[in-house]
Amino acid sequence: MSKIDLKIKKLATNAVMPKYAKPGDAGLDLTAISKIADQFGNLSYGTGLAVEIPEGYVGLLFPRSSNSKKDLILSNCVGVIDSGYRGELIVKYKKVKVDNIFFSDNPSYYDIGERVAQLVIVEIPSVTIIETDELSDTERGDGGFGSTGQ
Repeated sequence: MSKIDLKIKKLATNAVMPKYAKPGDAGLDLTAISKIADQFGNLSYGTGLAVEIPEGYVGLLFPRSSNSKKDLILSNCVGVIDSGYRGELIVKYKKVKVDNIFFSDNPSYYDIGERVAQLVIVEIPSVTIIETDELSDTERGDGGFGSTGQ
């Protein structure tokens, strides 16, 4: 298992340093220190943290499993934090609606002070693009959505 140093800067005195909940966890839990609704109806949670992700790595923001108890969906499904980004880690959720109606009469959201997401740091390869007229054959071929069965 490789280890890297992840520099984290507190942008606010009440920011909570992320940590792994349990040994072996993939994601560092991020805690909300602010919550605002934006013009698109998203709930935007500020963490008060900025990170310095080493070159060759990416930070991925995922909802925590507890999100299944909330009426929220991460607005961009997975947040991508590039190694060059130095701004605040912000987590945006959309309020869950069906036919423009909330699922619940009493929707549940995260409050300030709760862990709202997890940050996973992943090594990424440097990719060289090679334009070609042919690709190698595979058993699957060009079979798309649902092509491997149920």
